[in-house]
Amino acid sequence: MAIKLSSLTFSNKIFKRVNLTATIYSLSCAKTIPVFAETDTNAQDASGFEAKIQSLRNKLCPDNLIRILDSTGDLNSASKLFKWVSLQKRFQHTADTYCKMILKLGLAGNIEEMEGICQNMVKERFPNVKEALVLLVHSFVNHFRVNEAIRVLVNMNSGGLKPSVDVFNVVLGAIVKEKRGFEDFVFVYKEMVKAGVGPNVDTLNNLLEVLFETDRIEYAFNQFRRMHKKGCSPNSRTFEIVIMGLIANNRVDDSIAVLDEMFDLGIQLELSFYTCTIPMLCRQNKLEEAIRLFKMMRASNLVADELTYEEMIRCSCENLRLDDATEILEEMIEIGLTPAVDIFVTLVTGFCEVGKFDDSVNFLEDKCGYVTSPHNAMLECCCNARKLFLAKSILLKMAERGIADCDSWNVPIRWLCENEEIGKANELLGRMIVSSILPDSATYSALVLGNCKSSNYEDALQLFRQICAKFWVLDPISYSKLVEGLCQAEKISEAAEVFCYMSKSGCSLHSSSFNALIHVICGTGNVDKAIRLRPFAYSSGCSLDAEAYCILIQSMSAQNRAKDCVLFFNLMVNAGFVPDQETMRSLLYFLANHSQFHMVSSRISKLVSESEVLDSTMYNILINGLWKEGLKSEASYLLDQMLEKGWVPDATTHRLLVGLSVGEERYSGNYSCKNSTLQDSVSDILAEGLGNT
Repeated sequence: MAIKLSSLTFSNKIFKRVNLTATIYSLSCAKTIPVFAETDTNAQDASGFEAKIQSLRNKLCPDNLIRILDSTGDLNSASKLFKWVSLQKRFQHTADTYCKMILKLGLAGNIEEMEGICQNMVKERFPNVKEALVLLVHSFVNHFRVNEAIRVLVNMNSGGLKPSVDVFNVVLGAIVKEKRGFEDFVFVYKEMVKAGVGPNVDTLNNLLEVLFETDRIEYAFNQFRRMHKKGCSPNSRTFEIVIMGLIANNRVDDSIAVLDEMFDLGIQLELSFYTCTIPMLCRQNKLEEAIRLFKMMRASNLVADELTYEEMIRCSCENLRLDDATEILEEMIEIGLTPAVDIFVTLVTGFCEVGKFDDSVNFLEDKCGYVTSPHNAMLECCCNARKLFLAKSILLKMAERGIADCDSWNVPIRWLCENEEIGKANELLGRMIVSSILPDSATYSALVLGNCKSSNYEDALQLFRQICAKFWVLDPISYSKLVEGLCQAEKISEAAEVFCYMSKSGCSLHSSSFNALIHVICGTGNVDKAIRLRPFAYSSGCSLDAEAYCILIQSMSAQNRAKDCVLFFNLMVNAGFVPDQETMRSLLYFLANHSQFHMVSSRISKLVSESEVLDSTMYNILINGLWKEGLKSEASYLLDQMLEKGWVPDATTHRLLVGLSVGEERYSGNYSCKNSTLQDSVSDILAEGLGNT
């Protein structure tokens, strides 16, 4: 609600003008939100407040009021002082005193009281009131108080103080910069329309930017095409916004078309266009367009930033334009820009990729003599190309210069281990330690992998236990290889030990390795132990897949555990997996012998409707089994499905077709299964495991 100051009398006589710009500036330099902390009234310094009142009584003038308001940190006290002087008949406010109070209130977030004073300021029509309000708009925007700037703008508009298009653009630009959304932008734009102020190119640029940012891509594109109808010609900033907006929204082809249009128009481009557009084109691998812009930038004597140069170098290397990349790097260094280390890595890798190892070595010597990362990249390239002599030479030179780190030694050690050269890897490890470089987890992971590839599982396990003692972990490849290798060597408890340690550390394991583990565990008849590993699989990012379910179901079937087979089959289908035909066939025989089809009928229907896993033999087993268990409608449905596929039912199923009784039909041992007591303890294990998942 606006403050009621209508009872106050303000003279329209000409007053001595104070420096309005200085007044606003003095507050603009103040600390932003919250500038003034509201304090409890009871805690105000009454004597200090009275002293300020007395000071004003003795010398009541606008300059004195502004000075005292500046020195009053408490907003309540400042507001009371402002109201007090407003009631003094011998005092006349100015645009400056109003601006001082409006700015104080606005910066403190007291927008309601601020707006009331702003309305009165507009009504009083002080000389230079419009200029004062414009300065307030700028000051609020500079202090990131866009709401307050909008309220001042609205009051100017409603009071007939028509703001210029530049003032509107200041607020619209702040809305876009602070990403306040489309609604705020439209609100201010409508105020602009109310004022009868036409947009200029800056206005439309702001509009384009907010449309792209709020995913109104087609609207933005249409506005761009209609700019000429509004009497505006697109400029450098326009094309920057449109091209970047289109690329950001995967409209790369459209962006290239706009870029070509810009070339045809011969637009004078600003540096920001180049530094924004060139990197984005490079990331889209539009090298030719990026090069054309880069040359235009050079011709305009504009100097790009590090990012523009680096993206040009990366894109040139990706396209194997190494001469261009080298030239750009030289230019970058020449103008005093320092390339990031990974740029040197990119160039080293690029030379090696095209087989120019000599050029890569020369580049290292010329540009990266004492930088480790590019040398490490060179080592990796040499190893991958089997240029081991060159790799050894580079590593020794690095060691002499003192720039070889643990990663430098790990590169050839890892390569040797991957290629089953564990003996040579151990020799290199010895040299590494002699060079006072201690192995890290990556070194141990490489050695574990090398020993596994050479079937030295005891040595690999010993290395793993040293890793555990250091609270390190293996990398995913070495982890999987160790688990699988121990399983092959029938070191089942050791494989489970590795799996549990790594999973507790949150390390991921490939599902095939987990399946190998539960397969060997189930092979020993210890299905319960395999089930207990299920929660660990989830923590390893390795949820049970179709193969894992099949392994467990077949193992449970072999142990005559009907209830658990039903449970896991239902879980498997619910998870969206389909058993392979071997597992499905053996499971159906097993469930038929235990009269358990009524427990899986709904999942069977799901499989029938969503997969082709069932063959004619399985249909016959199911139809007869369901009929025996009294599920005649389900059996009839499957019979219809079988006939639709053109399959001929077997003799027993045929009797069902002609309505014969099947009450005395027996399967005569067709569904053979071991006779043993049902072991359903897995249900309890599952309940325990699910609680830990």
